[in-house]
Amino acid sequence: MRVRELRGLTVRQWAVVAAAATLIVAATAVAVWTLEHAWAIYRLNRGVGDTVFHDGNGRPWFRLDEQRRDVPLDRIATSFKDAVIAVEDHRYYLHPGVDPIALSRAVVYNVRSERGTQGGSTITQQLARTLFLSNTRTYGRKAKEAALAVMLELLLSKREILELYFNRVYLGGGVHGVETMAQRLFGKPAADLTLAESALMAGVIRAPALYSPWTHPAAAEGRQKVVLRRMREEGKITPAQEQAAARDPIRVNPPPAAASARHGYAKDFLRQQFRELFGDDNPPDWRVDTTFDPVLQDAAEAVVRDGLKRAGARGLQAALVALDPQTGNLLAMVGGSDFTRTPFNRAVRSRRQPGSAFKPFVYAAALEGGLSPVSTISGLRQVAVAAPTGVWIPRDERANGRDELTLREALLESSNAAAVRLQQQVGSAPVLRLAGDLGVRDQPDVPSLALGSGLVSPLELTAAYAVFPSLGYRVRPRGIVSVRDGSGATVHRVHAERERVLSEEVAFQMVSMLQDVVARGTGAGARRYGVRGAVGGKTGSTNDYRDAWFVGFSSSIVAGVWVGFDQPARIRDGGSGAQVALPIWADFMRRASRRLPAEPFAPPADVHGETLCRISFQRPVEGCPTYVEYFKAGDEVPSRLCPLHPGTFRQRTERAGHTVLSALGEGLRNLFR
Repeated sequence: MRVRELRGLTVRQWAVVAAAATLIVAATAVAVWTLEHAWAIYRLNRGVGDTVFHDGNGRPWFRLDEQRRDVPLDRIATSFKDAVIAVEDHRYYLHPGVDPIALSRAVVYNVRSERGTQGGSTITQQLARTLFLSNTRTYGRKAKEAALAVMLELLLSKREILELYFNRVYLGGGVHGVETMAQRLFGKPAADLTLAESALMAGVIRAPALYSPWTHPAAAEGRQKVVLRRMREEGKITPAQEQAAARDPIRVNPPPAAASARHGYAKDFLRQQFRELFGDDNPPDWRVDTTFDPVLQDAAEAVVRDGLKRAGARGLQAALVALDPQTGNLLAMVGGSDFTRTPFNRAVRSRRQPGSAFKPFVYAAALEGGLSPVSTISGLRQVAVAAPTGVWIPRDERANGRDELTLREALLESSNAAAVRLQQQVGSAPVLRLAGDLGVRDQPDVPSLALGSGLVSPLELTAAYAVFPSLGYRVRPRGIVSVRDGSGATVHRVHAERERVLSEEVAFQMVSMLQDVVARGTGAGARRYGVRGAVGGKTGSTNDYRDAWFVGFSSSIVAGVWVGFDQPARIRDGGSGAQVALPIWADFMRRASRRLPAEPFAPPADVHGETLCRISFQRPVEGCPTYVEYFKAGDEVPSRLCPLHPGTFRQRTERAGHTVLSALGEGLRNLFR
């Protein structure tokens, strides 16, 4: 219909057009929903089995659903199949997915009764709800449930529906599936269930919490008798069999222990990633190849457990992430103190202030802007920033009163004033851009950015630090490498992603400075805890010791540790990153080095080394403790001799001459101002 014709429509005609458009949109939505779920149901027609995750070495590690043991229908006792059909859906083989008789009876009962509601769901409807829907009681959900049940009946056979149902039905205690429940409850496979055991287990389905043999044995026994009576009424057993089964004593095993905490955070992280890709499906014989190293995962869990035990504070939590800085491959992940008690994964989902652990990004931006590790930051006694609440002055616990520090000194001492002054000098835009490129996004453009006033997750911050040992590359963390279906075809692949973000020269200068932090700065405790070899890193602490961090690296691994309470509170007096997080990191790196030995960091071709005094950061004289500083093209190399150490007569003479010339030059400049 052309635009001119539309303008001439009456109100009634407009209403017809609007109604038609609404119907078309609704029909399209229904068609899309139907096609999506029809495809999902079709994918179920693949038999039974498990999706198995393999570790980074290619060895089988764990199954997608460790609480479930899929078995073919033939390996389930006939007495159990008969019991379930008798008590849950005795017209199962007659209806098309929805039982009109049971549904009508339930509607009448629910309208007339004030004692509660009666369900009219068939086995097929229960399976549809388990596979695709929530348990929310709404008319919309019931309509979807009925539609899905009919689709299941159209696309699958009655036998296939029963097999899926028995392998997925919830039976209480965190257990899904008849095979797992038979093993937990009676210590035997589902194929060997007796009539009495079958009736007891079938009775649980209606209300797993109410009829649990572990917590409500009397109610479970009463329900068992109901099931046996229904089996007799349906002609599945004789009265004599019913009476014998009712008298048959049943020995029930103790309640199942909580799921093992071992590798819990890592496994849950990978399961969630798989489900984001493939939904709640558990396809048989699929293989998921991951990057994790179970040996390093064991080490990570041990050091977190030991570190929290040493800290001694009740409710204190910790997170640890370790990855390969060259590929982004996740090697280990711990998200809290105990997965069984607190499964919330703080390594991924918790966002906290990183404190001084953010400072390396400020220094890297400054080096990228043309400064060198021995460029000076001055005016540190007068750092004051206008803020909405007045004038803000950064506080330094380790303040030494000096008005000037080199970048190297300021970073190893973790000077707050120097970090804020450096951010003012280079501008916040380069810092925000670099942090964003490294995956540390949504940071605030405020003067306290340099002190880590934004929010990050341990995974984000640890992955960002990989830019230093990789000598300039951002890597994207990955836990899953590939997914293969039952035929061996690859249905999903995650490639290692690397992108240059820093120049090789700047990254190496940062590595050198962060190694100094461990050698003689705030991270020096790592050496006392037994860490050897070429490593670098940075501590982080927030106001009132609410968050403690240490993120560090070798050439083969980068690891980050956070410690704190879920509801931010003081960890303890003096609970800094160096005191609380660093010991955990050091313990992990010491263990990891045995599995992933590190190599020294080789300087790039485009940097050149200069021997300097370690104290004054000037050209050394006799008596100076020295080190090699690396400069990139364009860096200003110190030319003055060290004024702090005596030197030889010739060096003292040269130094005095240089001082006289400098004073004369300064005087001439003042004269002509």
